Parts: sequence; structure tokens; C-alpha cells
Amino acid sequence: MIRFEDVSVRYEGAAGPTVQGVDLDVPEGELVLLVGPSGVGKSTLLGTVSGLVPHFTGGTLRGRVTVAGRDTRTHKPRELADVVGTVGQDPLAHFVTDTVEDELAYGMESLGIAPDVMRRRVEETLDLLGLAELRDRPITTLSGGQQQRVAIGSVLTPHPRVLVLDEPTSALDPAAAEEVLAVLQRLVHDLGTTVLMAEHRLERVVQYADQVLLLAAPGEPPLLGDPAEVMAVSPVYPPVVGLGRLAGATPLPLTVRDARRRSGGLRERLAQVAPDDARAGAEAGKPGAAQPSATKPGATKPETARASAAKPETAQAGAGKPGAPAPADAPAARVGGLGVLRGRVEALRRVDLTVSPGETVALMGRNGAGKSTLLSTLVGLLPPTSGTVRVGGAAPHRMPPRELIRHVGLVPQEPRDLLYADTVTAECAAADRDADAAPGTCRALVAELVPGIADETHPRDLSEGQRLALALAIVLTARPPLLLLDEPTRGLDYAAKARLVTILRDLANRGHAIVLATHDVELAAELAHRVVILADGEVVADGPTADVVVSSPSFAPQVTKVLAPQPWLTVTQVREALEALEATDE
Repeated sequence: MIRFEDVSVRYEGAAGPTVQGVDLDVPEGELVLLVGPSGVGKSTLLGTVSGLVPHFTGGTLRGRVTVAGRDTRTHKPRELADVVGTVGQDPLAHFVTDTVEDELAYGMESLGIAPDVMRRRVEETLDLLGLAELRDRPITTLSGGQQQRVAIGSVLTPHPRVLVLDEPTSALDPAAAEEVLAVLQRLVHDLGTTVLMAEHRLERVVQYADQVLLLAAPGEPPLLGDPAEVMAVSPVYPPVVGLGRLAGATPLPLTVRDARRRSGGLRERLAQVAPDDARAGAEAGKPGAAQPSATKPGATKPETARASAAKPETAQAGAGKPGAPAPADAPAARVGGLGVLRGRVEALRRVDLTVSPGETVALMGRNGAGKSTLLSTLVGLLPPTSGTVRVGGAAPHRMPPRELIRHVGLVPQEPRDLLYADTVTAECAAADRDADAAPGTCRALVAELVPGIADETHPRDLSEGQRLALALAIVLTARPPLLLLDEPTRGLDYAAKARLVTILRDLANRGHAIVLATHDVELAAELAHRVVILADGEVVADGPTADVVVSSPSFAPQVTKVLAPQPWLTVTQVREALEALEATDE
């Protein structure tokens, strides 16, 4: 169905080709998963299939890409629209109409499909993706995850033979992601649709792939093969594969069910750690926590993290003159009885939340639950309709902007909202000036999050993950006492996510409070002290991470599901436990 013949793509000004030596076939009716670190050319390779590369993006395409016999060099994207459906990383850039139902119908109208067929397909897609209740809603009022589902639905209605998807589950909650992946499975198995998909959250998708296409480094030829075999050599892999590697499993398990069946010996080994110690181990390695051995895990007392906030010279290390963290005896943020109306929608109601210095809180819940609204209220973008919000002792929506940035910083879902300069260097220089930080502070953070970005690169030429890292670095440059992040791992590979965790952990250890809205259960397990679950604008759960996620089938990380009833959360915890047990045996 898709044929790559010695394909390479090089952009003007680039030191080398973004992708090179791609020579392979993607058969009809298969789901092929494209994996690799951020910036290796996954989006570029997907763009060659839809014709966006080079007709829209520019650059030089060498070799040949054919889709259903059509050469993408001689067929522009509109001439491939009846064969290829494409959903990029940014759903907002995809939309051309105002409401959900109109957007689902637009592609079919462009192709001249009969009205009665259009009506039937719209209804089918609304049901398939759980969008029926949103059919009349303006797209701009939807959450990021809801917009993602609409974008996917709009390319499903014309029934293309090939689907090209770039990070299709990145903005979706676990349940919605499962629904979308189930739909893709039905299209592949029942209709013979060919799906080529790039995704960083491999824990969600690798088990559904017929083949995995690995791009290990920029410009290197890809590796196409059986998912388990490719995962054995891939630099990026999900937690369930990480457990399999620890246990020496061959072939590697790709699903929680397979891993559970084959992890009896691992569970017996880990049972030597007392359950209470294992539960305490969920806090080991978290911000404000000590780093005990795996056999004697235990978190540092909360007052230790709070005490660090009382030392401005510690909290502000390496960041010039950012706003000082809140006093040790004051919360970084306090929300009481909060209600927020967005148009006619009651986005939040009766929300109570207190965030202390040195604490990391993960906001979780289905798309549209109110997570982004709560962050917007904390950063002063939305006023409360009822109740109170206090950040740094004052109402954020009444603070002057220059005062507000000394207390709270927000990394939004759309990184471009913070980017306006022509080069990475210019963006970072501006961030250093705005934060009154030492020159080079922002640039060093960018290099730590996503190494290898050239100084003169335009932000629009970065991958989604690289843009997110740049936006994050801009906000982190000021080291705000309260840091808010909305889906911070969207577009990040596992290595970049690990670097992000290290940076956020360090900030929290210095006394900064962190609140992140995320669907990434693995991130919450790795980083958060507390998990707060929202549903329909209300708090339905608030407690220590281990207590909340272990008891939740929807929000439990893979390690927890595999090793239940033992309350392990991350591969790192398991690795440290095994290393400590081996040392004891010796």
C-alpha cells in the first residue's frame, strides 16, 4: 500500500538529511507504529506519505514514495485526500469549520460524497469516538483531548484507505485513548485500512502494532520488524518492556497480561520487601524525598522539603532573580469552594485544593474534566465565578502581569503560545532578560531537555516535543515558586521525559510547588506526591500517589498492573529493589 524507495529528506540550512535510506513496504491492512526519540524525523517521514513533504513544508525529497500507486512527488496533498487521511500533532491547525458536526462532514463535502452517506458516516463516527454529546459544540470550547478526537473523526468519515497519525493519543485520557485505538483496530482488521502512526506513549499502542518502524537517530536508516524484536534494541520502550528486560524475558512482553503471566518469579523476588516498605517506596526518589535503598524505602518528611523553601539562596540557585518561593508556613496556592463558568458550561464547582512548597501535585481525569480550567484560574487567565483562589497570598487574576510572573508560571498545552522570536537563541535570550537570569540559563535548560537543537533553528521548524521543551525552558528560566504545566510530556520521548522529571524533581527539592495536568499515568507515578482526580469539574479523589493510582484501574501505571497486588509504581523502583536484594544476597 505504501512504498518507500531509497527516500531521504533534507531541509534548507540543515547540516544533514532529516531522514535517509528509507527503503521498505507497508502492506495493506496493517498498523505500523513509527517510534524513535524526539527530533529523529518521524513527523517528516509521515509527511512524505500525505504529500505535505515537500509540497507544503519545503525541503528536498529524494527517492520515491507511492501510496496506492500514486507518486507523492507528482500528486499534491489534495490529490491524495481520497486515499490518505492525516492527523497532525496540532489538532487546531487541522480544523476548517466551527462546530464538531460540521468538521466531521467537511472532508466528505470536499470529495462530493452523497448527503445521505455523509449523514450516516457522521453518526457512526460520533458514536465510535464518543462525540455525540458534543456534536453542536463550537470546536474552540472543547478541551485539547476532545479536539484531538474531533480531528481524528474528521479524517475517518471519508473512509480513506491509509491513515497517517502523528501522536494521536497524546492529548487523550486513558479511557479515550483506548476508545480511539479500538476504533483503529476495527478499521485495520475489518476494513483493511492501512495505519502508519507515530506515538511516544508506547505503553498505550505497542501491543496493537503489526510491525514497528524504528528511527533510532537523525539520518539513520530505519529498522522495520516484529514489535518484540524491535523493542529489544530500541532506545525507547514502554515500562512493560523495561520490566521484561529486567527479568531477561525472551521474547519481551508487550502487554500487561503477557507480562503478568511471565512475572511470577519477579513478584516472588520482590515479595522479600515488606508490603509497607514497598508502599513507602512509591515516594522514594520523588521531589523532597531521600534516596534510600530499595529494601528500606521511605520518603523524606514533608517539613524537610518545606524547610528548603525558607532559604531563598537555595530555592533560587542558578536562576538569577526569580520570584521568591512562598514562606515555609504558607501554601504556594490555596483554592476554596472554587466555581468557574465558561460560557454556559460549569467547568469547575466546589473545588478545594491546597498546594504546599516542595510538593508536586498531578491533576488527572477524563478530557473536559476541568484540569486546564483549574490551571488557567491559578495563573489568573480566568477569574473565579465563585469561591477564592490565592497564589502568593493574592488573587492571581487581580495581579499585574509583572508581579504575577514572580509568583506563578504556566507551560500551556500549545507551546507556540509562548514563542515569538525567529531563532532558539533569540527566544532564550529574551527569556533570560525577562527573568533577570544569568545569560545562557534558558539555553542550558533547552540542551538538558532535548539535546542537539541548533541555536539558529526557527521554533516552527522544531518537532512538537522540541517546541514543548523550549517553552518549558522559557518558563523554568524564572524558577517561579509555583509552576503549572498542562500536558507537559505531550510529544516527549522517554529520554526527554526522564530529563524533565529530573528538572522538576530538583525544582521541588528546592521548595517550588508544581501542579501538572496530565493524562500520563507513568509521569504521575514517577513524579507526583499527590494525585487529584477531577470529574465533571469536581474533585473526586485527592491523596498520596500510591493510594490513588494503585486503587484505580484507569490511572494505574503499567508496573502497578503487572506486579499487583504489590504496590510498585515504576521500573526504577523495581530495578533499585533488585539491585539492593542482589547486594544483600552477596
